[in-house]
Amino acid sequence: MTEPAARLRLLPALVYAALSTAIVSSLGMLLVPTISREMEVSVSTAQWMLTINLLVGAIATPVMGRLSDGPHKKRLLLWSLTIILIGSVVAATAPNFTVFLIGRALQGLTYGIVPMTIALARRYVAAEKVQFAISSLSVTVATGIGIGYPLTGIIAGIFDFRFAFWFAALFVVTAIVVVFRTVPAGPDEQAPRVPFDYTGAGLLGLGLGTLLLAVSEAPNWSWSSPWTIGAFIVAAAGLAAWIGAELRTQHPLINLRVLRNGEVLLANGAAIGLGAAMYIGLSISSLVAQAPASTGYGMALPVFWAGFVMFPLSVGSFVANRLVRRLSRRISLTTLLPIGAGMIAAAGMLLWFAHTGLWEILLGMLVFGLGTGASYAAMPALIARSVAAEELGSSVSFNQVLRTVGSSFGTAVSGAVLAANMAPDLHPTGAGINATFAIAAVLCAVVFITLLIHTLMTRSRRATHGRTHARIDSPR
Repeated sequence: MTEPAARLRLLPALVYAALSTAIVSSLGMLLVPTISREMEVSVSTAQWMLTINLLVGAIATPVMGRLSDGPHKKRLLLWSLTIILIGSVVAATAPNFTVFLIGRALQGLTYGIVPMTIALARRYVAAEKVQFAISSLSVTVATGIGIGYPLTGIIAGIFDFRFAFWFAALFVVTAIVVVFRTVPAGPDEQAPRVPFDYTGAGLLGLGLGTLLLAVSEAPNWSWSSPWTIGAFIVAAAGLAAWIGAELRTQHPLINLRVLRNGEVLLANGAAIGLGAAMYIGLSISSLVAQAPASTGYGMALPVFWAGFVMFPLSVGSFVANRLVRRLSRRISLTTLLPIGAGMIAAAGMLLWFAHTGLWEILLGMLVFGLGTGASYAAMPALIARSVAAEELGSSVSFNQVLRTVGSSFGTAVSGAVLAANMAPDLHPTGAGINATFAIAAVLCAVVFITLLIHTLMTRSRRATHGRTHARIDSPR
């Protein structure tokens, strides 16, 4: 195969690999009640299938991002996909819940695949198509959720949960074959060969792991529990030590100095806020779809149909990515980010005030998808434009970690609000659902207003700067 032909096939291959792992990562939320019943554990215990996956993902993602900046990009991607495959098989064949959790932990590497594919695209895709490639890869997370939910519902509704994980394993096998045949072989000779920051990886893993553990389990332990308080203290100490270590070392796991760049800081701040708000919206919409009609808000959809509630999210993110490709030539990325955040805020407001009809949830998911597609396409592109190529993998992976942290906070907040508003039938009350949707909507609005103010201030400074230069350069 000629090099131009290989380059043309590379981006679709990377998108497929990222999409397949995004679909794998979407396995879980719809299946919590099923796992609880089939493996004879409580619903709160079954929630660990989400928690352990999130914990491993948050710890593994920055490590995978830094390694993807090195010379062995293809080898790293293949090994990661293989571990995810093993995790899918273990989950599908697990004889008990403990073994099942091991499989879900191995599947946590799915969170690190997108930063790895972005690093590969930045290295091998033609220069004029790099921005489009990064945008396309960035929205695969939302697209994968929109596809993964219906597939999970269909498979679990017709067969059982094990078939869903066998399907995930089959999907990952095809991704391994595609990557093996398409991604350039051999080490990347242009990549820097620097020592790996083991200290930074350990401290970040400790800090993030305990932080997400505290946030995820606080609703179960109670926020005033010694376990919760202790975990937050350990997390704060670990992250403080990590920041100090990263600023001292010559080759850090994540170069925190790039956060001085306004666009990078903007993208990372938006990642936390939008990650939390979007996860609240998605999880509560899924809950509303499956809740019994007796609650006053539930639609009583069986798991077979409940997954389709998320399909408009996939459609919206796909359409938004296509629009971003066209609009990016006319509109700056710093403008596209607040536009996307504004759409997410609109979706949050819609779901807050209207979520009792199926069409309202579907419309909310569609607008969520449009906003997510625009925002998630703009974030990595802003980072890629502002950091050196050798820092791209770690910088984008840090953005992914912040999305994960935001999602975890969203899960904890929604769980705490719903736990405090539980009806006698053990379903959340309508007031609890409304309050949770309200939190997501307000958070979206805050992020949008912040981004809008930043955009207007940036334009004002540029206009003032331009007038100053014009006066200096004008003939006297």
